[in-house]
Amino acid sequence: MRLHYIQHVPFETLGLIEAWAREKGHTVTGTKVYEQASLPALGDFDMAVVLGGPMGANDERLYPWLSAEKAWIAAAIRQKKPLLGICLGAQLIAEAVGGKVRQNYYREIGWFPVELAEAAKHSPLFRGFPDRFVPFHWHGDTFELPDRAVRTASSKGCPNQAFVYEDYVVGLQFHLEMDEAGISRMLKHGKDDLIQGPYVQKPEEMADRAELVNEAKAMLHTLLDALERRCSETEYRRFASGKGQVYPIIGD
Repeated sequence: MRLHYIQHVPFETLGLIEAWAREKGHTVTGTKVYEQASLPALGDFDMAVVLGGPMGANDERLYPWLSAEKAWIAAAIRQKKPLLGICLGAQLIAEAVGGKVRQNYYREIGWFPVELAEAAKHSPLFRGFPDRFVPFHWHGDTFELPDRAVRTASSKGCPNQAFVYEDYVVGLQFHLEMDEAGISRMLKHGKDDLIQGPYVQKPEEMADRAELVNEAKAMLHTLLDALERRCSETEYRRFASGKGQVYPIIGD
């Protein structure tokens, strides 16, 4: 399988997703939009991951490449490419299919519990997830559910924590991909976000949480395995050999 990722800043990387892909023997390619690279043709990958970033989903004036990225995401969804969006990535997916992104009532940063929605228990993409788990969060915005999207997780600090769209697209507000090195980078580069609030932990509460990282890793593998299976189905496989449009990124 060919996995492609979209990266928005140097310090938010594939993390545990890359290790999963390498273990599976998948080909991994990426577009670093901050380097003004071009997004790939839709026929050049089988599954995509859209990572997080500190910018807002509506910040096109500051980051003109956001418009091209949303168009690329929408085109990938139309071609039924399995897609995983994380944090900003989930927000961009929501906007690409008609949802809205807005500021969340609370800033949510740290390890906070999430409840699985009843609908998620019937989704093959979330099968095996526990009813309640504690992932890592780092966000101030949130998404409103697009039409035809199903909410699959929520929390006290943020009602829309995850969604499934059309059974092959997943948006996660939280970060299952973050390993301990990734969390350290977030603490280094995002320290200005650490404004006191009910859902903002202190740095020492976020770091060195190997047991929670391992729990997140297990859930991540469950989700990625399910998306991988979608790639092997005929309705998705028939798109893999075609060549699609290349979407250039407009620089700042």
